[in-house]
Amino acid sequence: MFLKHRSLQAEYFDEFDRPDAELVEGYRLLSRMNRLFMLAQLFQRFLPAWLGVEQCRNLSILDVGGGDGSLGVELSRWAREQGWYWQFTILDLNPKALRLGARNCRFVEGSALNLPFPDHAFDVVVSSQTAHHLPSEAAVARHFSEAWRVSRQLIFLNDLHRNVFLYTTLWLVLRLGRYPAHFRSDALLSVRRGWRLTEWKRLAVVAEIPDARVRLYAGARIMMWARKSGARA
Repeated sequence: MFLKHRSLQAEYFDEFDRPDAELVEGYRLLSRMNRLFMLAQLFQRFLPAWLGVEQCRNLSILDVGGGDGSLGVELSRWAREQGWYWQFTILDLNPKALRLGARNCRFVEGSALNLPFPDHAFDVVVSSQTAHHLPSEAAVARHFSEAWRVSRQLIFLNDLHRNVFLYTTLWLVLRLGRYPAHFRSDALLSVRRGWRLTEWKRLAVVAEIPDARVRLYAGARIMMWARKSGARA
């Protein structure tokens, strides 16, 4: 069955020795795609719903695998419009990606599997479209447990869901949007490298995250969130 098994083919986007100009263009196209699929709205909708407005007034947030920090910049700007202050720390394994970021975020080079922060260092830990870059189930479970370890209140992780509907929709969008061939190939590969609902549910248990909620959003995105006991609503 198509997409029954996860692809392990490496993505070109993950190569560290890509020319700087190509890396800049890649993140520009990725930001364009994320705006089209309204990635930021996920956080704008769900974080206030889960935490409550009062808790959202002042948050320290770690974005694991945040690349150039585009999502953090957009969410920080949106939070200011609400009268809130969200301070983002962007962690990524690629130092070139981090150097592209705006200076109103803190950038840290490091691995999602071994976060260079003490326990409970951030109010919220988020991660978007990072898990499909990881090589194995064990690595994803480690990613989950590390996010849980350094959070004080909440984790919210999401990624592309491996299914034919998303693959077909993305193929059409990429063709109509005239994206470069290498970007189209990587975007479709991201879906083939993605995970499924049952897999994330099992890995949340392996990661020992209590009361983790895993659901499918709009048929295209898999989400997991969990709150720390004692976190105020």
